[in-house]
Amino acid sequence: MMETHLPILIPLVFLSFALIIPLTALFREEGSQPAAALGASLAAGLSIYSLFLVGSSQPISYGLAGWRPPIGIEFFLDPLSAFILAVINSIAALVIIHSRGIYSSEFPNKQMPFYSVAMLLMLGLNGMVLTGDLFTLFVFLEISSLASYALIGIGKRQAPFAALRYLLIGTAGGSMYLLGVGYLYHVTGTLNMLDIKAILPGIASTPPVVTGLILMTVGIGIKAAVFPMHGWLPDSYSYASSTSSALIAPIGTKVALYILARILLFVFGVENINRVIPLTTILALLAAAGIIYGSIMAIGQNDMKRMLAYSSVAQVGYIVLGFALGTALGFIGAILHILNHAIMKASLFMVAGHLQLKEGHTDISRLDRSYSGKYPYTMVVFTLGAISMIGLPPLAGFFSKWYLALGSIQTGGYLFLAVLLISSLLNAVYFFRILEKVYIRNPDSVDDGPKPVFREVRPSMILPALILGISLLVIGLGNVWAVDYIAGFVPEGLAGR
Repeated sequence: MMETHLPILIPLVFLSFALIIPLTALFREEGSQPAAALGASLAAGLSIYSLFLVGSSQPISYGLAGWRPPIGIEFFLDPLSAFILAVINSIAALVIIHSRGIYSSEFPNKQMPFYSVAMLLMLGLNGMVLTGDLFTLFVFLEISSLASYALIGIGKRQAPFAALRYLLIGTAGGSMYLLGVGYLYHVTGTLNMLDIKAILPGIASTPPVVTGLILMTVGIGIKAAVFPMHGWLPDSYSYASSTSSALIAPIGTKVALYILARILLFVFGVENINRVIPLTTILALLAAAGIIYGSIMAIGQNDMKRMLAYSSVAQVGYIVLGFALGTALGFIGAILHILNHAIMKASLFMVAGHLQLKEGHTDISRLDRSYSGKYPYTMVVFTLGAISMIGLPPLAGFFSKWYLALGSIQTGGYLFLAVLLISSLLNAVYFFRILEKVYIRNPDSVDDGPKPVFREVRPSMILPALILGISLLVIGLGNVWAVDYIAGFVPEGLAGR
């Protein structure tokens, strides 16, 4: 019978450990990290179990406190939400395990608040994925946002200012989303997504619905850092601690993008959206602009974390483009890229954390060939992540871009196809410059100097990073199974497109 309670059990794990961690710290503050790792691992295990469970059976609907919608609040576990949960909770577990070797230097004497807030972040993100109610989604959105502001504030000297900027912009986004929900509730009389979906076809072109749709799209777009609403992202990811960046960057925007897809494609539907306003076309053009902008800005950065931050702006564009194409192939590419980018970005920010810990910097200009000798496993992880980000086979990043390209061709969007190709070349520019420094001898140097001393990070840090790096190769080689699973939950309106 546990299966019927999975939609509420998974977020409750994070809530429970958010309360357990302060109690653990009363006896020993160093116990905060193992407690957080245990909670995240338990939630990841339940999420992976739910992925296989709902993939072979019916979705699970759970009415909070026994009340069914529209009166009660519904938590809904279907193949799509189970897939997203498995991705974000597995990444979170690996990042928190990885932080064991770095927290003492990044946030000394703050382990308890950091890990407790990290559990609240995951509670909010899991609640956003699982809820079937638009207002409850807002509540969980604010929980995750407040936790993000706090985690980002724990970092470099500039981190509190980056967190404040994120707070101001994020508050505007949350307010716009809530206002949009109010417009929808006014005309539908319900907050339940399935009920709204059933009512919308007859009222989709009315001004309140169109206004609500636009407000909700912009509000979630801010949270997802969709270009040009990405202003909070570069500073936040650059100045936060490496652990905060590795936790928030791979999964925070991905959950917001999942919500965007859930609302636009599953609740409203492409036909209803485009009946009055060409919203999908607008989003596709913004996504294309964001892909090029983020890639060009990444080339100009000399700090690895800031380069990865601008890269995230481009990667968000890939996912939005896939959804906005309005085809099954585009949707498959977008969901696959959520998985791939979460793994790629987590592994790359882990590498940045290794360099910060061991060398005291993430300055690209200071990298040289000795790094491949001092940190061989770290550089292997970086190489796998970089090649996957560029989109070279057989790594995972190639296949999500492949399906995005097929979706672009299917719709006649050759402009978007060109954008995908150009962005891959731009990605190669800013990643290969690092690989060149690390692996290729500088022709201006007389000799290689003394053999570099092995200084690799401890196993508890390198193993999670290696798991992520190797998984990019595994997913790439076995992408057909991932694609088959994703194809099973393509929205009805896209199935024949």
